[in-house]
Amino acid sequence: MKVIFMGTPEFSVKVLKDLHEVYPVSLVVTQPDKQVGRKKILTFSPVKETAIGLGIEVFQPVKIRTDYNRILEEKADIIITAAYGQIIPKAILDSPQFGCINVHGSWLPLLRGGAPIQRAIQRLHNTTGITIMYMAQKMDSGDIIKQGSIPILKDDTSGILFEKLSTIGSDLLLEVLPTIFNGTNKRKPQNENLVTYAYNLKREEEIINWNSSCEEIDAHVRAFTPTPTVYTTIDNKQIKVLKVTHKIGLTPLEEESKNGTIVLIEKEYIGVKVLNGLILISEVQLSGKKRQDIKTFMNGAGRNLIMTDKMFK
Repeated sequence: MKVIFMGTPEFSVKVLKDLHEVYPVSLVVTQPDKQVGRKKILTFSPVKETAIGLGIEVFQPVKIRTDYNRILEEKADIIITAAYGQIIPKAILDSPQFGCINVHGSWLPLLRGGAPIQRAIQRLHNTTGITIMYMAQKMDSGDIIKQGSIPILKDDTSGILFEKLSTIGSDLLLEVLPTIFNGTNKRKPQNENLVTYAYNLKREEEIINWNSSCEEIDAHVRAFTPTPTVYTTIDNKQIKVLKVTHKIGLTPLEEESKNGTIVLIEKEYIGVKVLNGLILISEVQLSGKKRQDIKTFMNGAGRNLIMTDKMFK
């Protein structure tokens, strides 16, 4: 049995490791190395690092829609993908005898696209899940083989959900692969009337909108944590907001303040007035600095910033 695995982020790592233990992977396909940080350090994807550690050959096409001959040369029996990050061309989809199987981080047909886990949190969904599916040319539209769901807890960040769903996805995949190979698996077409989309996160979405509700801002922060994170500005200085809670309801005095105003300063958090209550910020990061709790922040640069301007923008 010749198996190709395609994936890129941390979400894909456990799926690759567990798959390789049972069905040895002969080729890993992942995104090209990226320059990371202000020093632009060339960095491997988590999947590439894992593949190298496992002794698996790695292929990194810049544009897989035109550069895929190495994949066809492998003559794989099955191709498994998990958050690869590029649209797979038809020539690849048609090549393996057992098809191309995708591990997708949502309960399809909800949240098709590249950021289903982040969007589930951001859109205040109560549950999310994993779908094992056959791949089709249209994005995340293939027939469903098996699904699993979990609740989204109030403290869940996208990083936490990535870990939970990666485990579920790996378990479900190994459960269904024998049925795919022996032809006993069931496949169910998706209901196109229920389709929603979860497109990739955009840079302009990283800024906090203080005119939103407590629930929306709290979810925004958690959806973008640990990466790419969200930010705000005060006195023309950019601050990443890394951890928050919230309190619904406002006093009459707080009601009179504009949204984004710092109305409360405590040892463990600062309270920012929003549409229906207060966002309580407990961890931040100034540009070029390490992350700080609010006590440390207020004992340093934060005190001067907030004394100068009590309004986040």
